[in-house]
Amino acid sequence: MTLSTYTKEFSYNLKLAYPIILGMLGHTVVGIVDNIMVGKLGPTELAAVSLGNSFVFIAMSLGIGFSTAITPLVAEADGKEDIEKGRSAFHHGLYLCTILGVVLFGIIYFSKPLIAFMGQPENVVELAKPYLDIVAFSLIPLIMFQAYKQFADGMSETHYSMWATILANIVNVVLNYLLIYGIWIFPELGIVGAAIGTIASRFVMLGYMHYMMNLKKKFHPYFKGFSLKEIKREVNLKIIRLGTPSAMQMFFEVALFTGAIWLSGSLGETNQAANQIALSLASFTFMFAMGLSVAAMIRVGNQKGLEDFKKLRLVAFSIFLLAILLEIIFATIFVLFHKDFPALFVDLDNMKDLAKNTEVITIAAELLLVAAVFQISDGIQVVVLGALRGLQDVKVPMYMTFIAYWVVGFPISIYLGVYTSLGAIGIWIGLLAGLTTAAVLLFIRFNKETKKLIHQNLSL
Repeated sequence: MTLSTYTKEFSYNLKLAYPIILGMLGHTVVGIVDNIMVGKLGPTELAAVSLGNSFVFIAMSLGIGFSTAITPLVAEADGKEDIEKGRSAFHHGLYLCTILGVVLFGIIYFSKPLIAFMGQPENVVELAKPYLDIVAFSLIPLIMFQAYKQFADGMSETHYSMWATILANIVNVVLNYLLIYGIWIFPELGIVGAAIGTIASRFVMLGYMHYMMNLKKKFHPYFKGFSLKEIKREVNLKIIRLGTPSAMQMFFEVALFTGAIWLSGSLGETNQAANQIALSLASFTFMFAMGLSVAAMIRVGNQKGLEDFKKLRLVAFSIFLLAILLEIIFATIFVLFHKDFPALFVDLDNMKDLAKNTEVITIAAELLLVAAVFQISDGIQVVVLGALRGLQDVKVPMYMTFIAYWVVGFPISIYLGVYTSLGAIGIWIGLLAGLTTAAVLLFIRFNKETKKLIHQNLSL
């Protein structure tokens, strides 16, 4: 096949992916705005939000990862035009996601005392605790929203979650502005105000998604007849078998970055604040790859339902190529502006914290150079993982991501970050090693499995 065979697929891939990308970018932009708003309060407050979010992100990764099991099941059913199968996947997925959201909130709430034993600065820990309580509760509406989102994505209706996220982000920014600084009649709540903005926006997101999808005639057959009596053990087990490895895949990656936050915190609050800035910016560009990953999951799932495995490989490889090209562009931007971006997050007019803020900018600028390099590895691993989920191949990739992040990546982060003079830069070199290993292993897996499917189909 020529290069043009793959590039012809770019327009459809982008058409499918752009609403997901915009929705995710909107969410990430608000996260960046949150960090900028909180950063203006001081480096201690920024470090506290980073520490609190590190706990929530771990739980969130499990919930979001688990919910991705819904998309390939719905996409396969949609490819076969099997409404009952798609309806069953949605109802059971929503049921399980609701339970999981409540369980994850409980785990975070009762494990909160562990923060005190993690070697983090004491003033940062005290600020993080009340913030964590509120943001942890927002996991319930967030993971319920994910069930709706993954169902809609599986039906190739990706724009609903985009608009839901954009609306929620507007609510979040407005409430943050009013409650962090105490504007107009509202109390000045600092980082607790940021937490309230987060939880309110996630309930808005869930409500909007349900209301708008329920209006569309296409979804009416899928929304009818929801009852606990209809929930079947065998369908739950099928989703759990797909969702649990997917949850663990995402958990292994998010936990790696969370480990980086904790390691940075052990080096001091300026390192932790710098890590949060660099992570926010890297997360922004990562959303493009995440959108393409969902597109890969949908398209591969559709082709699996149609049993057209040659076309399956073509569309998957076209998405891989598109992701690589985009990430090269982002890597170049990071290199060119690595000194300029971090200055947006701190208040250099604050003479009290001037020395600390200057140090934060210096460290963050160096981290962005490492982030520029791992853009490409990160993009490859996430789109290939999406394609593997579309194949409903999740168990072996789970083991691969564990090896990449926790056998290769994190030990390097610990050694270079703690036991050498590299500090935070060494931690991020470990992240780069883990992501690159994951990209290589997952691509080998996808290439092998799809060739096997073509061979089996030809021999029938």
